[in-house]
Amino acid sequence: MDTPPQEPPAADRERLSRQEYISAMVHFYRGEMQRATSWRMRLDHTTNWAIISAGGLVTFAFGHPDIHQVILVLGLALLIFFLWIESRRYRYFDVWRSRVRKLEENFFSPILMRRLDSADPGWAEVVASDLARPRFKISHWHALHLRLRSNYFILFLLILVAWVAKILLHPFPMDSFTDFRDRLAIGLVPWWATPLVLGVTYAILTVVCIVPGKVTAAHGHRWDMGEGTEQSL
Repeated sequence: MDTPPQEPPAADRERLSRQEYISAMVHFYRGEMQRATSWRMRLDHTTNWAIISAGGLVTFAFGHPDIHQVILVLGLALLIFFLWIESRRYRYFDVWRSRVRKLEENFFSPILMRRLDSADPGWAEVVASDLARPRFKISHWHALHLRLRSNYFILFLLILVAWVAKILLHPFPMDSFTDFRDRLAIGLVPWWATPLVLGVTYAILTVVCIVPGKVTAAHGHRWDMGEGTEQSL
């Protein structure tokens, strides 16, 4: 025997007044802003770790003549690790930031302008759908692209310049090809392996820096990347 569908509570059937609607939206905006700020602070922490690590490794590499150039190669790997973490965090930050921008553009801006129409008539449905099923707004590649261009480009350049200076000038200027090979050698690893790895790594970083990757439109109903945020929690 089929159970008849239950009616929603009386409170859910009542229409919200304009004052109740505005009050709810204000609290919603404050909550989303707090989340965006929290993830923004996490981004800053990761960037600070990367800056301190890069500066410390460069200082350590030139602090003593016996320090091998491999320490700077390890520093490059550490920067890539921080970049990967920060790009992941940026995708989450962008989820909350996108909602905040939707509210600012389509709710608060019309109120301040004293008009009833919004820039995007379907913005409320888009945000409600995103609340029910949160989606990333940018691809991981695009997040890597943004963080590399804004923060990490100069750090990777610093490591590269320091590595070249370490090979050519420290602890004394190189005067023969034999010195060049000796300084590049790492145990049983052939001398040409290090410049090859660095060349491939910086070529990939250059591509990431130039190619922006996939990002959703600022408006419209296709406000997702087809990947739920809950998959990475």
